[in-house]
Amino acid sequence: MGDVASSRRLRALITNDDGIDSPGLWALAAAVRDAGLDVVVAAPHVDASGVGASVISVRDDDGVRVHPRTLPGLDGVPAFAVEGHPAYIVYAAGRGWLRPAPDIVVSGINLGANVGRSVLHSGTVGAALTASLQGWYGLAVSLDSGWEPPEAPHWDAATTLVPELLDLLLARDPGTVLSLNAPDVEAGALRELREAHLAEFGNAQVVVEHREGDPHGTLLSSLRDTAEEPAPDSDIALLAAGHPTVTELRTVTGVPGLLGRMATSNARRG
Repeated sequence: MGDVASSRRLRALITNDDGIDSPGLWALAAAVRDAGLDVVVAAPHVDASGVGASVISVRDDDGVRVHPRTLPGLDGVPAFAVEGHPAYIVYAAGRGWLRPAPDIVVSGINLGANVGRSVLHSGTVGAALTASLQGWYGLAVSLDSGWEPPEAPHWDAATTLVPELLDLLLARDPGTVLSLNAPDVEAGALRELREAHLAEFGNAQVVVEHREGDPHGTLLSSLRDTAEEPAPDSDIALLAAGHPTVTELRTVTGVPGLLGRMATSNARRG
């Protein structure tokens, strides 16, 4: 695949933030396995959506509990339900838990799109970005299924693109992270894959209301559609037009030159 040469099969860690019992996770693991990679599955034991790159885990005196699982359609694939967030699972995999360590982390299939700059808050994307910090490849996969979960999501709309995305990813340098969003349609109805810019925020805004009560009140959150029209080349607009989208993401980096810019600014003011 791509420009990667190895005497062994590349190893992929499959995780998500919807939890070990998500059919989207199972479909993704099967697609990566069928693409020729050596697959291990490790995902949160319960839903962990919206946790970003949190490394919180449930600890007791014996550490973080891991529960071996057998997943549908994945006979022979090692699988674990972990009492921790997806980024913690990736972090643990690189700190001695999994041997050999993975070469790539594939996260998803998330039920719901991960678009705009609000991907910062996504546990699906957080796992892929944490892979980059380990020097591994990362791929986040999401299905644009809307606010109300459908009874039968079209997981194959995303999995049919997995071989192409793996080739694209593995042709890049280790540490590269891609985010794939697919419309929730039959695979045969997909339009061409498009590279997309991140929209300014996301496809919805969270509105938080403080309600008084005993003893201190309650914060109630609700989602509202954004009033702004997305840019035509943004992930939101392209998805709405029926295109699967791919965006390369960068993890946290420092921006050099701060003191030099301040000196230049002060000199101009003087």
